[in-house]
Amino acid sequence: MKKTKSETNWKRVLATKETDAIPYEPEDGPYDPNDAVAARAWLNQADVTHHGKIIRKGKRGPQKSPTKKLVSLRLSSEVIDHFKSTGPGWQTRIDATLQKSIRRSA
Repeated sequence: MKKTKSETNWKRVLATKETDAIPYEPEDGPYDPNDAVAARAWLNQADVTHHGKIIRKGKRGPQKSPTKKLVSLRLSSEVIDHFKSTGPGWQTRIDATLQKSIRRSA
């Protein structure tokens, strides 16, 4: 395997302390990287991309299969405790159990 020569100025990197201010001029970018509040605000409104697609924070992407319907359902404590004790995904397992029951009765 062929190695490429690093173009990093390691003397400069190693001489920099974490508390040193980042050099900044207004034409460098949309916010001052030394201002934590401004940096956080800018990053919070930024869009995230994954494989070239924009992903909005807090929004689900398109579903691979038809989406399920949200319902409110009262179940006995015994049922909830049983499925929750088997770990994460307990709601999906309840759905699968109900689907099996439908197939058996059909």
